[in-house]
Amino acid sequence: MKQFVLLKFSKTHYLGIAILLFLIGALQFLIYWNTTSATDNVELSKEEKEWLSVQNEVDSLKVSTEENKTKMYPFNPNFISDYKGYKMGMTNEQIDKLHQFRNQNKYVNSKAEFQQLTGVSNAWMKQYAPYFKFPDWVTKKSTYKIQSNFENKYPKYEKKEVKIVVQDINTANQIELEKVYMIGEKMALKILAEKEKLGAFASMEQLGFIWGISPDAIEDLNKRFQVKSNVGMKKIKINELSIKELQQFPYFNYSIAKNIVTYRSMNGEIKQIEDLINIKQFPVEKLKIIAVYLEF
Repeated sequence: MKQFVLLKFSKTHYLGIAILLFLIGALQFLIYWNTTSATDNVELSKEEKEWLSVQNEVDSLKVSTEENKTKMYPFNPNFISDYKGYKMGMTNEQIDKLHQFRNQNKYVNSKAEFQQLTGVSNAWMKQYAPYFKFPDWVTKKSTYKIQSNFENKYPKYEKKEVKIVVQDINTANQIELEKVYMIGEKMALKILAEKEKLGAFASMEQLGFIWGISPDAIEDLNKRFQVKSNVGMKKIKINELSIKELQQFPYFNYSIAKNIVTYRSMNGEIKQIEDLINIKQFPVEKLKIIAVYLEF
């Protein structure tokens, strides 16, 4: 007769078996989790990453484009560009008609006029015409018309030209000079100082020799003043004065004064205007004016 031997386990054995079963279950769970997430952790190459980033941008642009398709803002149809017209479904012929009309410096002032000019369909007008925005002077013609009629009741003010009394430049004072366009206090004093050196101006052309005076001021001076007298004009004895005395004359500097004295010592007295041309560095362009102040 066979005898069966029963295995007996202590509490420690049961605890060990329970821990073993727990470890087996945990191991199976880890294997399952790694298998399902393996595809998420696949390492992509550099090219694949770049393509993926570009694709993401394209997808985002598509989304924003779809969102913006429904947005439309008021606009003036006179300024529809080629691109805008194309996006709005206009044909090249319709866009060209509008641009040719605008090149003639003409403007469309109503929805009906726009459709008549371009030939767009009623369906197109139904979709985009509600967004047409014309200037206020077009949409509110009656208001502007009333204003113009109101203004026409009164005579327009006409600027009366003040008759200028031409004065003698040699008797003008600072206040009278400051009335000239673009002549202030400093320039007026400079003109008076130049007149004081010369005794009197011989020609209005001499005002152009003053440093800092503008062409506009010269033009206005010629309208207001003339040389009517030369009382007090200072004469220069060109054959007697020294270098220091000659260079006091506004149109002579030290070099010219020295050359005059040198010419006198080598050729004798200066007897006529033509002799001045032979003097080195002499300002020939001012010869006629300088000659008025000379005594031979």
